[in-house]
Amino acid sequence: MSDATTHLLLPYILAAQAQKHVTHNEALRILDGLVQLSVLDRDLTAPPGSPADGDRYIVGSGATGDWAGWDLNVALWTDGAWLRLPPRSGWRAWVEDEGLLLVYDGADWVGTTPTALQNMALLGVGTTADASNPFSAKLNAALWTAKTVAEGGTGDLFYTMNKEAAGDDLGLTLQTGFVTKALVGLFGSDRFRLAVSADGSTFFDGLSVDNATGIVDQPRLPRFKAYTNYDNYVGVGTWTKIGLNNTDTNDQGAFDAANNHFIAPVDGTYLFGATLLYKINASATARMRARLVLNGTTEIRGSLGEISATHVSLATAIWLQTMVPLTAGDTVELQGYFRVADGYFAADHTSFWGCKVG
Repeated sequence: MSDATTHLLLPYILAAQAQKHVTHNEALRILDGLVQLSVLDRDLTAPPGSPADGDRYIVGSGATGDWAGWDLNVALWTDGAWLRLPPRSGWRAWVEDEGLLLVYDGADWVGTTPTALQNMALLGVGTTADASNPFSAKLNAALWTAKTVAEGGTGDLFYTMNKEAAGDDLGLTLQTGFVTKALVGLFGSDRFRLAVSADGSTFFDGLSVDNATGIVDQPRLPRFKAYTNYDNYVGVGTWTKIGLNNTDTNDQGAFDAANNHFIAPVDGTYLFGATLLYKINASATARMRARLVLNGTTEIRGSLGEISATHVSLATAIWLQTMVPLTAGDTVELQGYFRVADGYFAADHTSFWGCKVG
């Protein structure tokens, strides 16, 4: 029969043994050192100079002095001496200076944090994952950083998302209070889209990029081209709004053909242009002028143009172009003027156009 236990090597009290308390106290000393094992350090190779009673260490490799030959053993300072406690497979130890839990695998002390997590069905970080969201995280910040060349990496970092077929959806859903406010990705095709919503159900594409050509479109950009399909008569000496009653294009309905002016749908910077073609009434000396007007009263700086030479009907034209900051609700209209003699602004070839640029 052995005189010590199998796992912790605690000494037995033998039959007819004298001074049984010595053996009993030795077993208690070992138990006190090993149960709920927590060590101060695991890297020292020589005993510290002034240990306190009960201090424990995992001895580093290449130990010297009183720890010589104790590599990877637990060293316990008790009753003024170092006690060697050889580890067994499965022993666990908390390393206080690292905040790390280790386990002895029979050859070394290894971290209990797994190096790989494979084929997990659910993973929740700070929250509970479920079948609809098998990976869920509740946190205030997340960091992805490239593995550097010095660490054996390339220094690059790619985050890859993949969908099965072009008709499927792939993207990021951005929400407020779990109501979707924006979508970024490939939705229903391989065309890149950025869409926004006020209510989480109706979405508007703010940006669309053709994946075959790289051509960028802003489907909701306010833009228009309006024209007149009749000759606009303008008398001498009076600025007159040109009747632009048709549109070639009118995204967002920003041009009001009934009132012959553009209405800014949002604050921003807008680019406008116009072409006005002369049509004679009585005299080729009409001296044609044109301008763009803000809110029906204020001439937009840089938009005034005039032709003072002799006009040629259906050949003489003015081209205007300018940029202006607008507030939502502002109007811009095209006005014409004749001095010296009256005339017409010709149908079909007199036009007004614009778009938001910033």
